[in-house]
Amino acid sequence: MPTPITASTLSALLSAALAQKPTRPLVLALDGRCGSGKTTLANGLAAQLPGCTLLRTDDFYLPPAQRIPDWAHTPCANMDLTRLRDEALRLAYAGQTVAYRAYSCREGAYLPPAQLPAQPLVILEGSYSHHPLLRPYETLRVFVTCAKPEQTRRLQAREGARYADFAARWVPLEEGYFAQYGIETSADFVVDTTAGGTI
Repeated sequence: MPTPITASTLSALLSAALAQKPTRPLVLALDGRCGSGKTTLANGLAAQLPGCTLLRTDDFYLPPAQRIPDWAHTPCANMDLTRLRDEALRLAYAGQTVAYRAYSCREGAYLPPAQLPAQPLVILEGSYSHHPLLRPYETLRVFVTCAKPEQTRRLQAREGARYADFAARWVPLEEGYFAQYGIETSADFVVDTTAGGTI
């Protein structure tokens, strides 16, 4: 089972590890429940720790035409995790420059190329970031969670009128992924954001 830690403790652990000047980049993968604060935590760490590359799984959705017919009932079937691994994570892990085109669900198109220089710390944040396909390129895996009532409150505030559809479609898919791959139990650490708290 993962060890519970706070966001500030995680920041301190990363600072200490980076102070040792590792020979290859440290790759922190932040997975967890929607609404638990993965993006907020990643942004806070990136702002606090210099020399950080921030990768987001949200940039690697599959265009609808490339998804399998039953994708809405199959965990990870809406994600291009192979492209995430080959175009971004593997290169960042090797200390190389990363160049890729994010897919925007909102625009329904690929965005202009993004180029990210090699950095000593790489943070991969987002749902499905602990998938077995990506694990060989991760140094540390942290599961981010919060209590169900708090998750509901946050998602209602974030999604507004779309909340009912979001809760019916995405939350079960996510929980299915956690169960299928033992995501919550195989992480190194767990950060519970129910009570809030900052880095």
